[in-house]
Amino acid sequence: MDATQLGLEQRVAEQHRHHGKAQFLWVWVALLIMTAIEVYLAYQNLEPVRMLSILMGLSILKAGLIIAYFMHMKFEMTQMRWLTMSSLVFCLAMMMVFLPDAFRILHIGVNLGVK
Repeated sequence: MDATQLGLEQRVAEQHRHHGKAQFLWVWVALLIMTAIEVYLAYQNLEPVRMLSILMGLSILKAGLIIAYFMHMKFEMTQMRWLTMSSLVFCLAMMMVFLPDAFRILHIGVNLGVK
């Protein structure tokens, strides 16, 4: 192992020592509160577009907290964060490219070969 990699490992290990269990507890409580809000919204008579917009926003916030704290991305090197986030953006872009193809079943219908 070369000196550069050893230095990086020591720096990351030092950064990990500075956060305690209380920080993870607060993140967990925030996730529980957001989940409770999502369950509450599911039982409300909101218009679907409004409800789904709120639920998607909360889901993105929850995913961000989980990735940052529980997957330790907040404490990773900058290059690793860029690599992970660019991969995520690429996957989301590809989903948006191919999503319209999923709606073709609505226009063609299902043909089971029965006449």
